[in-house]
Amino acid sequence: MGKTLRFVLGDQLSRDLPSLRDLCESDVIVMCEVAEEATYVRHHKKKIAFLFSAMRHFAAELEEDGQTVDYLRFEDADGTAISFTQALKRAVKRHGAERVVTTEASEYRVLKMQQGWAHETGVDVEILPDDRFMATREEFAEWAKDRKELRMELFYREMRRKTGYLMDAAGEPEGGRWNYDKENREPLPENATFPDRPDFSLDDVTEDVLTLVGARFGDHFGDLEPFNYPVTRRQALYYLNWFVDEALPGFGTWQDAMKQGEALMFHSHLSALINCGLLDPRECCEKAEKAFRDGRAPLNAVEGFVRQIIGWREYMRGIYWLKMPGYGDENALNARRDLADFFWTGETDMNCLRQSITETRENAYAHHIQRLMVIGNFALLAGLDPKQVQEWYLLVYQDAYEWVEMPNVVGMILYADGGVVASKPYAASGAYIDRMSDYCGNCRYNVKKKNGEKACPFNYLYWNFLIENRESLEDNHRMGMVYGTLGKMTGEKIDAVKHDSERFFRALRRNEV
Repeated sequence: MGKTLRFVLGDQLSRDLPSLRDLCESDVIVMCEVAEEATYVRHHKKKIAFLFSAMRHFAAELEEDGQTVDYLRFEDADGTAISFTQALKRAVKRHGAERVVTTEASEYRVLKMQQGWAHETGVDVEILPDDRFMATREEFAEWAKDRKELRMELFYREMRRKTGYLMDAAGEPEGGRWNYDKENREPLPENATFPDRPDFSLDDVTEDVLTLVGARFGDHFGDLEPFNYPVTRRQALYYLNWFVDEALPGFGTWQDAMKQGEALMFHSHLSALINCGLLDPRECCEKAEKAFRDGRAPLNAVEGFVRQIIGWREYMRGIYWLKMPGYGDENALNARRDLADFFWTGETDMNCLRQSITETRENAYAHHIQRLMVIGNFALLAGLDPKQVQEWYLLVYQDAYEWVEMPNVVGMILYADGGVVASKPYAASGAYIDRMSDYCGNCRYNVKKKNGEKACPFNYLYWNFLIENRESLEDNHRMGMVYGTLGKMTGEKIDAVKHDSERFFRALRRNEV
């Protein structure tokens, strides 16, 4: 048999990758930094730097272990903007290969690319299933078949049974409950302190990448430096162990809280490492579970962390593949407004948005409540175009790939799929943000005021959203109480809501907010 190429994508940086398990001495591992992937949306500079550095380190580790690696750097692509397909065709020709083995891509558009590689290259191409996920696409489709509602909680329970995580000897959930979310919604105490994060010093590889990204992607969104994030398997494991030992005990109770100037608090900050392959989701769950069983972390914290991985992460992937292609085109509420400039600058008088977007710009990260209940809640209430919102979330976050970003935005944040993911829109007034953060005390607007120029915009936009979408939402059984309240509002109150909202949207169009 002729030479075999093992093509590895940038989010497949795992030694246990299916396409790397049966390597022969003559095989060549092919990796490439391609312009198409860095620019099909204008990714955050830190995201590009993280992935390029992680890829280069992974390739170097493979070479140190005696593997032959053909690695195409961005700056060595003959000055041309190439795609995965073009890079592979060149590699096949360069090595005289007769066979390509790869692991299926996590994104629909790249999988379609892979499925065309045999035709494009003229050699056999074997695409192996990605078993780094705990549920196969077929298993999720079977679970979803004939169900009226595809609720994450029910899927999560199936995953708990399948994996055995946090199950007792009798096959029941530890503590007698599946979900401890109600215990994980406390605001931070004023005297809260947070563990110091590890420092990951820059080596020559990362320094070179930062120079490259600054020169070639300098006009992309976000701050490039300071850069202080794991880029190797060893560093990723260190960060995981640090989280379990130092931050996990405080994660559960305060995982929904927000504090000005504190981007990370007790959050793991591991999702980018899991999504690119440097960490395996199973080992993350197993280390957290061991901390619970050893008495080093409370059940509500460990259950909340495990649920994020085997619940939400697996569920979102399942929804994505179940609904593709076409899921990204959903717009059940007919939202059409454009994103304002402050989504890129963070310059807005709404302090909660300013904090969340500024931290996103600085870190390529914001935790789940900032994404869902501040930025996402605003996008929902303001009726922002789902396509534009999807592109923004995909572009700005270090852990964002289409398979996880799209269902979160289309289903969870914007209710654009009409209720496939969420049983009701996650809409809230300013009172929720006030309860869960200290943002409102430093805001130009008054969260206690419902109407007028000094009122928190979330307050009147919340009711305006319900008015604008009454026909679509009023019959939702979970919306009955709030629409009952709306039905009792006086005409004067409704007119005030509409007037304030119209004034706000005029300012939004003019980028005056």
